[in-house]
Amino acid sequence: MAHQQLHPIQIDPRTEEPFIRLPSPYENIILTPPRMEDAPHIIQNLNDPKLIQWLEGPPHPYTAEHAEFWLQTITKSSKSIFEELKEANEKDPNGSLAIVGGFPLRSIREVKEDGTQTFLGDISVDRCGFPGELDPEERSRLTEENANRKVGDPNIVWCIGDYLASSHHGRGIMSAVIGTVIREWVVPRMNAHLIRVEAYTGNTGSVRVFEKNGFVLEKTVEFEKPKILNSGMPQYGYYVLWWRRP
Repeated sequence: MAHQQLHPIQIDPRTEEPFIRLPSPYENIILTPPRMEDAPHIIQNLNDPKLIQWLEGPPHPYTAEHAEFWLQTITKSSKSIFEELKEANEKDPNGSLAIVGGFPLRSIREVKEDGTQTFLGDISVDRCGFPGELDPEERSRLTEENANRKVGDPNIVWCIGDYLASSHHGRGIMSAVIGTVIREWVVPRMNAHLIRVEAYTGNTGSVRVFEKNGFVLEKTVEFEKPKILNSGMPQYGYYVLWWRRP
């Protein structure tokens, strides 16, 4: 098909895989759909103490079974978004770009000089579940209201989740990834106006990455009792940051 409704996604002519390339000086970094063969790299990353001390969700230790289940889930989600785009293209190939409810290119990859690619990490854009709200009734209310808003509603609150292989920390890669995703997809293809993110207190590196992309620290939430992550690491509170569309 013609690729009007994929804009600004490009198609790799060799593999026919969709991708977005980061701008200079990160042209060797691309974003693609997840692949089942990413499992060994995901297992390595999600057992890395430098990463899991800040991650709430992943089981620990992270096994091949966990990776396979996760990849099947997110691959299905990615394919669903591309199906939406395909249908929009068939219906109105030269019309206005369709607004969709997610970002399908969550896998971060480094392209080597010989053309091979290495999986580096993940970036997700989902409707916010407001984990920084400690009152369970208020959190449930906000989450339900957010979930019931129609795709394209500017009042939807989105959340970004991400991680990058520790081997590539300190290079500005994640700042560039987040900026590219917001600028190239989340704003024009999801009509996002509000993004909220949380980072555990002490994770100042993550806070700086978001602040570089226009997020503003709204508040710090302290837990009454330490939260023990699946990795066994205790956490004592959240930073809550917001991005609002200019």
